[in-house]
Amino acid sequence: MAYLNLTDIQKHFDSFHALKNLSLAIEKEEFVVFVGPSGCGKTTLLRSISGLETVTAGKIELDGRDITYEHPSKRNVAMVFQNYALFPHLTVFENVAFGLRLQRLTKAEINQRVQRAAALLHIEPLLQRKPKQLSGGQRQRVAIGRAIVKQPKLFLFDEPLSNLDAKLRVRMRVELLNLHYETRNTAIYVTHDQVEAMTMADRIVILNDGKIEQIGSPIEVYSRPANKFVAGFIGSPQMNFIPVVVEDQKPSQIRCKSEAVGTVSLPLQVSQSLHGKSLTLGFRPEHVRLGSPGNSVRLPGVVNVVEHLGSETLIHSEVGKDTIVVAKTAGMTAPERNHRIEFHLPAEHLYLFDENEQAIPIEPLTAG
Repeated sequence: MAYLNLTDIQKHFDSFHALKNLSLAIEKEEFVVFVGPSGCGKTTLLRSISGLETVTAGKIELDGRDITYEHPSKRNVAMVFQNYALFPHLTVFENVAFGLRLQRLTKAEINQRVQRAAALLHIEPLLQRKPKQLSGGQRQRVAIGRAIVKQPKLFLFDEPLSNLDAKLRVRMRVELLNLHYETRNTAIYVTHDQVEAMTMADRIVILNDGKIEQIGSPIEVYSRPANKFVAGFIGSPQMNFIPVVVEDQKPSQIRCKSEAVGTVSLPLQVSQSLHGKSLTLGFRPEHVRLGSPGNSVRLPGVVNVVEHLGSETLIHSEVGKDTIVVAKTAGMTAPERNHRIEFHLPAEHLYLFDENEQAIPIEPLTAG
């Protein structure tokens, strides 16, 4: 049995259906990230696990115990909030120790736990300061320390880095991962930032409109998206999409017609019949080539916008009526605006999605 089990979770806010029959199993010591667009239900799900929201239906089990309707204080979970929620009149030591004093632990035990958390988070010199004397990153460490000292069965993080600047966010991300490796606690982390999700998670849970779209490792959801939503959400810049209609299908090739780019021949093998169907062709910007690989799809276009990012360059090109393709290339050299260009899309990096936006299993044409 999994360490945390969610079974058929539903949550209604009056007539609004926020969570729709969600089921999820999380193993002990996993670092799981909930990710999705604003309003998808990720924070509501986290708050339901913590007990700050009461589910309308379903069951929540933690370490073999049903906690569905238990008070938050009885669940043995610790939550780190986006806004730090520190007491401004208390020192860092007292903020971290606050929950332990409520548990009526001995002074020696409280001091030992606080000092250990401070050492893990590198905030020992700050213990006698007040929150107003701390930077944003230091305040977030204090909030995390307050959670650590409780020694909970489950850590819950609700977008804890969103108030920090970009540079500090990267550093804190690494420190949070190092902390997880050292403590080996089970953790659920909510974010709308897919970079955080990809770099931190053992497994990612992608939510949309109160439903789970896909669960998998970062590599799985990137390489094998279950549907068009996941394909477009994971990856930066997002995947390019072109609507096509299948005109002819052979074992070695699928010929498609597109209003945007005309006729394209896809060197793919697909087991199911696609003739006459409306599909979406997908390919990621980082897989677009300016050279001419052997087994690829040719796509001519006109350069619209070039974004120089230093180590890489984004080329936005118009390939047809109202259709822009983005290519990510290494280095700083790129064609100028209004120059004609020819993209090549390697067959092994092409995706097809059906009329219901579900991924179609495909494979590149085999040699010989």
